[in-house]
Amino acid sequence: MRRLVVFAWNYVFNHNVNPLRHVQDIPTRHMILQVLGWMWAASFAIAIGSYTFLAISLVGHIALIAAAAITVATYTAAEKRPSLFAPASARRADGEHE
Repeated sequence: MRRLVVFAWNYVFNHNVNPLRHVQDIPTRHMILQVLGWMWAASFAIAIGSYTFLAISLVGHIALIAAAAITVATYTAAEKRPSLFAPASARRADGEHE
């Protein structure tokens, strides 16, 4: 059980283990993880804060499901097409600006 928890933790939070490892630019990986973290925090805040009313509760659940879908889509894109996350104003391979 401990191994499962450690694996799950690393898969979600360790950019060297999760599919974001395919994105070559480390600051971009960090930014993506930060955005996903804020998204999850907002989703849980909406969900927990809205359990007092059914209609708002449904919005909270939709926020959580959307957060999960966005996370899966981001990880899948990072694994299959890491070039999507390449910074647009990066230097060329020889170190010069374009």
